[in-house]
Formats: sequence, C-alpha cells, structure tokens
Amino acid sequence: AAFPKATILDLSCNNLISLPSDFCSLMHLVKLDLSKNRLQQLPLDFGRLVNLQHLDLLNNRLVTLPVSFAQLKNLKWLDLKDNPLDPVLAKVAGDCLDEKQCKQAAVKVLQHMKAIQSEQDRQRQRKLQAEREMEKKREAEQRAKEAQERELRKREKAEEKERRRREYDAQKAAKQEMEKKTKKETVQTRKPASSSRPPQPPRHKHSWSRSVLRVLLFVLLCVLCTLAACKLTELRHQPLCVSVNTLYEDVVAALQNHKTLQNMLQQNSQQ
Repeated sequence: AAFPKATILDLSCNNLISLPSDFCSLMHLVKLDLSKNRLQQLPLDFGRLVNLQHLDLLNNRLVTLPVSFAQLKNLKWLDLKDNPLDPVLAKVAGDCLDEKQCKQAAVKVLQHMKAIQSEQDRQRQRKLQAEREMEKKREAEQRAKEAQERELRKREKAEEKERRRREYDAQKAAKQEMEKKTKKETVQTRKPASSSRPPQPPRHKHSWSRSVLRVLLFVLLCVLCTLAACKLTELRHQPLCVSVNTLYEDVVAALQNHKTLQNMLQQNSQQ
C-alpha cells in the first residue's frame, strides 16, 4: 500500500488464501502474478484494477470470478489453469498453453463476465421494477383502503345524521301530539263550566236601556227646570208658564183625589 503507483507485482508461491479489499487500491498495476497460491476467491471490487493487462492466476483454488472482473477492459493476457473452476467458466477460459491461447482466454473471459454482469444488471432492474410495481400496488391498495374507509365514515356519518333526524322528527311529533291532547283536555274541561253559567243578556240590550233611562232623566230635569222657572221667576205671567202652572195644579189635584180615593177604599176594605 505504500507503493500505490506500482505497475508490476509478483506474489506467486506465497500460499495466500485471500486478498484484502484494500489490495484493489493499487490501480496502477499493469502486470500481476498471483500464481501458485491458495486463493479461493478474489475481492469483490477486483475490477478497480482497470489498468491491469497481464494476470496470472495459475494453480489456485478459484471456482468463480467476481462480477466486477468485467471492468478489466485493458486485460490482454489471462491464465486460469489448474483451478477448480465452474464448468461453464472453465470451458470459456480454455487452455493457456501459449501466448495466443492466454490472450484468447482474456478476451473470452471478459466477454463472459460482461454477459454475467449484464444479466445481473437486468435481474437487478427487473427486481427493482418488481419492487417498484409492488410498491405502487401497495400504494394503490392503501389509497383504495383509505378511500373505502373514507366512504365508510361518510356513510356512517350520513346514517348517524339520518338517525338523529328521525329521532328529532319523532320527538317533535310526540310533542305536537302531547300539546294537541293537552289542548283538547283543556277545551273539554272548560266546556261544562261555560254551559253551567246563566245566560247573559246581550250587551246591546243593556246599552239601549241605559240610553232610554238617560233620556227620561233629561226630560224630567227639563220639566223640573221649566216648572221652577214658571213658579219662582217673573215668567209665571207668561202664557206658556200660565199653561204649565195650570197643568201642574191639575196634576196635583188629581193625585190628591187619587190618594183620597185610595184611603176610602182602604177604610171600606177594613170594615
């Protein structure tokens, strides 16, 4: 790690079991020899060694290669002999017995790893798309559920409103019925009392009697005033007053005769 710009590195014949992830920081490596070790796998980000052109992995314990291996676009030479490779990968890599075969191995393995990377990308995209669709489906179901709950609450609210309205109408009808019944009972209670009262004369009859009485009193007052004027004042010598006085004396005489006759009749009846 102290030589990040190293271009050639030979780690062959060291019984290495694995490589740390920081190993991939040696991005200036052009030639790397890892042959005759015990490597079971390469770091997942091995593809960071983008300047690598020559790679020797002879006689290790590799079964597969990391997908990032497809990023080694400058790789020109590759040896994977004497590794327990996956049959498909082993068939793609072929032998590396001469320079030509090792170069072909590099090209074919890169193509194979690129195909694997593309397939994984497609799977990842499909998985992501499926997750998005599932998320949309969940959101749609959630919206539908919320809409259903809103509709249910709206229906319950309408039913509650209708129930209250019916209760109010029932109470109002009962109140009106009670008022009607009370009014009917009150009318029935007042009717006998009114029938037991003696019939009263019409008011206009009383008014007529009072008017006649007033006229009579007025006439009597006028007669008395006229009689007093004819008796006590100088008007007694006037022809009208003479007639009035004569009439008065005749009336008095008649009343006296009537009283005398009444006394005689009373005496006869006593005898």
